[in-house]
Amino acid sequence: MEIDAATLNRATAYKLMTGAIVPRPVAWVTTQSAEGVVNAAPYSAYTLISPDPPLLVFHSSRRNGDKDSARNIRATGEFVVNVANEDLLVQMHQCSASLPPDVSEPATFGIALSPSTTVTPPRIKASPICFECKQVQMFDVGNEPHTVIIGQIVHFYVADRLYRDGRIDQAQLRPVARVGGPTYARLGELIHLPPPQGYRSD
Repeated sequence: MEIDAATLNRATAYKLMTGAIVPRPVAWVTTQSAEGVVNAAPYSAYTLISPDPPLLVFHSSRRNGDKDSARNIRATGEFVVNVANEDLLVQMHQCSASLPPDVSEPATFGIALSPSTTVTPPRIKASPICFECKQVQMFDVGNEPHTVIIGQIVHFYVADRLYRDGRIDQAQLRPVARVGGPTYARLGELIHLPPPQGYRSD
């Protein structure tokens, strides 16, 4: 099947892309408003972009104006990306509910928080990995538009059981990923291949 992208409306293009670009890791982002309200929301369009300095990126729709996460990051310049594992999937999914800006998702859904080390927004207490971030850049793309948010990781939290010889034990992490609509996936089988001839690790 050949599909001319120019013939697709927004909804069809979204379903096609989110169904094909899989699996996608989920950034469970905590922010704090100027009034002190803690927001938590999942974003399934996120990845790393640089190790030096350590930068990550996610984007937030602006179809109905800034979402709480983007609004809070604009105001404070800080956020935390919390990694959700299988144990936290339901609570993370609950945080995709549309609540008023003055209502805290962690408070509403009984999600325990813990203080961050270097930024004001708290971490999800049960999250096995947390990235405390300072906002580096925010800009809009697309017709909707979407706000692209780039953050520099200023502090890493990693549960002791997961960090071995400078690497994350993915089998112990048990991360979840989004695969389209309200559907998620487990990590599944890990396949290790030897480096090809001439391979050079950066």
